[in-house]
Amino acid sequence: MSGTLFIVATPIGNLEDITYRAVATLREADVIACEDTRHTRTLLERYGITKPLKSYHDHNERERAPELLAELEQGGNVALVSDAGTPLMADPGYRLVHAAIERGIRVSPVPGPTAAPAALSASGLGVDAFVFAGFLPAKATQRRREMERWREARATLIFYEAPHRILEALEDAGAVYGERPVVVAREMTKVHEEFLRGTAGEVRAELAGRPSVKGEFVILVGWAEQAAATEETLEEEVARREAAGMPRMEAIKQAAKARGIGKREAYRELAGAGRTGRRGAGQQSGGQTSG
Repeated sequence: MSGTLFIVATPIGNLEDITYRAVATLREADVIACEDTRHTRTLLERYGITKPLKSYHDHNERERAPELLAELEQGGNVALVSDAGTPLMADPGYRLVHAAIERGIRVSPVPGPTAAPAALSASGLGVDAFVFAGFLPAKATQRRREMERWREARATLIFYEAPHRILEALEDAGAVYGERPVVVAREMTKVHEEFLRGTAGEVRAELAGRPSVKGEFVILVGWAEQAAATEETLEEEVARREAAGMPRMEAIKQAAKARGIGKREAYRELAGAGRTGRRGAGQQSGGQTSG
């Protein structure tokens, strides 16, 4: 009977951000496949884990996958980890997982930290729909083409970028997305964790003014309607959509989606605005009467 390939999420910075199940899985695995054995060994030492490590990264994936598959077919359990976060999410592992599934080997996720949703959750941008596009291309022409690809998506866009290219990427983002809201998350879960908010140009100017730009970066771009939503109240947006011929229920639904909130929250906000308006009218009428 073959073993199991476990896809184990590990911390993106703070070593305490690991689940009990992930620690137990790493302890019980026969082999741990990892990008950088030195990096993973630091994590394992933190939790007193001693296991055989095999490097598995972009440059040796083709050669190393058959070895790991052989281990699995002989009944061994293999834990696949990346240097940070969830394997396969802009990290190697697809070839191994795909081959294991084709051979009938069980593949089991051990969920945990991932930079993209972590950044999204604290960004303040819409969370009901998002596109994770991974690392941006290194060359400017290809990078802009990738950004253009998602320009019309009705979702928050999420990109990863290296520190030495962050300024160039933000310059391109400004050219492609204009004044849309942008959030850049840096060094999440670490001592120097930081979120920068504004337009792409504003965030770029902030980073360009620093002596050096370091850390791992996540770039998030709000979609066009999110930008419009920040300039008008929910009530005003619903009225605008109704005036354009949209049924009220659909107008509320779309306005809520543009703001990244649920329909119930939108209904409550509209009901509150209505009560405030009625109180205001009544108080004004009473004042006129007493006068």
